[in-house]
Amino acid sequence: MSLFSELRRRNIFRAATFYAAAAWLLVQVASQVFPFFGIEVAVVRWLVLALAIAFVPAMLFSWFYEWTPEGIKRESEVEPQASITLETGRKLDFWIIGALSLIVVLLLVDAFMPHAEVEDVPEKSIAVLPLSNESGGDEELYFSDGLSEDLIIALSQSSELKVIARNSSFRFRGSKEDSRSVGDKLGAAYLLEGSVRRAGGQVRVIVELIKASDGTTLWSQNFERPYKDLFALQDDITAAVAAALQARLRTSDDGGSAGVMQSDRPPSGNLSAYNAYLQGKFHQQRRSEVDYRRAIDFYASATRLDPNYALAHAELAYVWSELAAYYLDGTAARQAYAQARTAVTTALRLDPDLAAAHGARGWLALNADMDLLAAEAEFRRQLQLAPNDSEAQSDLGNLLAGIGQVTQAIELTQRSIMTDPLHSSGYTALAAFLSSQGRLDEAEQAIRTAIELQPEAGWERVQLAIIQIQRGDAAAAVAAAAEVHEEGGWRDVAQAFVQQIAGDPVAADKALDRLIETQADLSAFQIAQVQALRKDPDKVFEWLDRAWANRDPGINRLWFDPFILRYRQDPRFAEFCRKAGLPVSSDDVSGGTATASP
Repeated sequence: MSLFSELRRRNIFRAATFYAAAAWLLVQVASQVFPFFGIEVAVVRWLVLALAIAFVPAMLFSWFYEWTPEGIKRESEVEPQASITLETGRKLDFWIIGALSLIVVLLLVDAFMPHAEVEDVPEKSIAVLPLSNESGGDEELYFSDGLSEDLIIALSQSSELKVIARNSSFRFRGSKEDSRSVGDKLGAAYLLEGSVRRAGGQVRVIVELIKASDGTTLWSQNFERPYKDLFALQDDITAAVAAALQARLRTSDDGGSAGVMQSDRPPSGNLSAYNAYLQGKFHQQRRSEVDYRRAIDFYASATRLDPNYALAHAELAYVWSELAAYYLDGTAARQAYAQARTAVTTALRLDPDLAAAHGARGWLALNADMDLLAAEAEFRRQLQLAPNDSEAQSDLGNLLAGIGQVTQAIELTQRSIMTDPLHSSGYTALAAFLSSQGRLDEAEQAIRTAIELQPEAGWERVQLAIIQIQRGDAAAAVAAAAEVHEEGGWRDVAQAFVQQIAGDPVAADKALDRLIETQADLSAFQIAQVQALRKDPDKVFEWLDRAWANRDPGINRLWFDPFILRYRQDPRFAEFCRKAGLPVSSDDVSGGTATASP
């Protein structure tokens, strides 16, 4: 008997066909199920490899063994007249037909079922995930975060590379999600991850460049240097990553973007000043009053250690301004803004081309002075110096919306979201801009994304309620307001809005009275909005004047507020705009700049 005939008799061909079909089905199921349970996509590759290796033993088993009524026996132990290989072959045929039928079904389902539209991920895009802290203790977390952000800053200098902003990439600290899921959520084709260990005067950094779509490690390297050579270590890592990316993406080594090279290092190379700066940045990102005050202390320490550290002065100005805007009022707020002015003036004297310093001065002009012309100039300069900075795009977008250039604001905000896709504030702003243009479906989608990203936020649900009010859907508006769980604050604002259309005049009056009683000084602009809903123009302008007297930042929303804009034909609207330095008419808006008050 020939070898071919013997292979047929022992069902080797049938076994091979069934094995291939079953293996294919197993891999397809694993590819769909593993990500659901947070199992890395790379495990699927190991499964494929294991199945390929197991093929040879499976075929050898089919050759040497036979399945008999008494169980599995070696083929040599079965008498030829007692062999049932032919019967076994027929059973295998049924199994093969079943497996092939399942394959056909899966292929048909894949071909004819509708697929969700997935936004293409740019090939030249990367997210730097927070380097894990292996130095022992959360007190060292600021250091690993600082090195991660340094890499983001360095890679962002390339005009060809989309680099995901810190706000979004840092959401995956300690995440067990597979690389494909992370890449899809961030809109990044490549991920950079690794670890940092600082001990005994040495710093060790391990970095890996990963292809997000399949989890493949494209490049990895260990770096170790004395702490005193930290900046040289950072340069080594950045150069190595850039070279690895350049080899794969064919990017040019242009040395930077269209803007000016930005760096977070002190000009003197003072490591103590840099260490204090990193700790300041760490606390600033936490955005609580306690953390803002700790950030001020660290930034101030950095400027004392290196008086020429322009970025530390600029960030100090930011924190003083944010503390004043979010947590202070009256004399305390004015004193904080004065500290911010001193810091930003110093920063710009030291480095006139520092993007962060122009952003900080724009923030001051907008929130402390309500000088939109000055703020616009600073934000435009900030974006010119750092064109890839999502915060610079967002800052200018918010300013342009405030002077009525909403279409441009939408474009800038969408650009910002591309590099910071998991930061809720971008979607919140976008929702407000879209709703002012009557694009309510898009606005609702944006604000629901913001709520998903920031479930505890109050203003986002107020914005959702406003959108539902615009639709005329009282039930949906009331439901949105009911989700604002915090006592006072935005809860009172939300209730004052929705009760105006809920059909109960008594409840509407009570909600407004409560808002006035509890927040007349803090929410004067929102009260003006409610009065607009009540169709009481006299009260609208009375409360707008009060908002201006309090320098309520809500005034910056005037030109994209769907309720107050109903009264733009009222002569008092133009009068108020002149007083507040806002555009007076739609002609001023389309002209591209705000009109200065006389």
